This record gives sequence, structure tokens and C-alpha cells, in this order.
Amino acid sequence: MDISQTEEKIVKVLKTVYDPEIPVNVYDLGLIYRIDLQENGDLTVDMTLTAPNCPLANYIVEDVQMKLESVEGVKNVTVNLVFEPSWDKDFMSEEAKLELGFL
Repeated sequence: MDISQTEEKIVKVLKTVYDPEIPVNVYDLGLIYRIDLQENGDLTVDMTLTAPNCPLANYIVEDVQMKLESVEGVKNVTVNLVFEPSWDKDFMSEEAKLELGFL
């Protein structure tokens, strides 16, 4: 399988992860800052949260980790929770902005 097909599957899976308090997935919310897939299947994802003190942080990160581990072609998953740069609503997709009433 080529790496771009695997990356498409990664994005598709990330779009199934939701912050339980927000009806938009983490990818469209702009919470995924970096997806780095190596040829050997090692995957590193840098992600943030809408607020650093999010009470559901562990749940969301765990959900991302478990779902990414199920993607064919992915061997090892590292999810880094980062807060630089700070998340801003401008990071959201147009669909997410529409869903949340920002457009």
C-alpha cells in the first residue's frame, strides 16, 4: 500500500474522533497539527485541544491513539499533545465553522 493511501485512511479515521462536548470531529476542528507517517509504518501525530484544561483530554487522546492503531499500514503510533501554537477557531474547516455557527 502506498503511503498517500494510508494517510488518507488516517485522516478518515481522525474524522471519527469527537470531543464529546463539541459536535465536530477533531480533524475538522483543526486540532490535528501534524501527521508524520514513515515508510516503516511509524506514525507520529501532534494534536492539541480547544482548551489546555480540557477535562476530557485523556479520553480524546486515547480515542485518537486506539483508532490510529487500527489503520492498515500503521505499525507504531505516537500521539503528542501540544499547546503551541494555541488553538484558534480559524484552524477549523469551513464545514466545522458552519456546523458551529461561525459562518
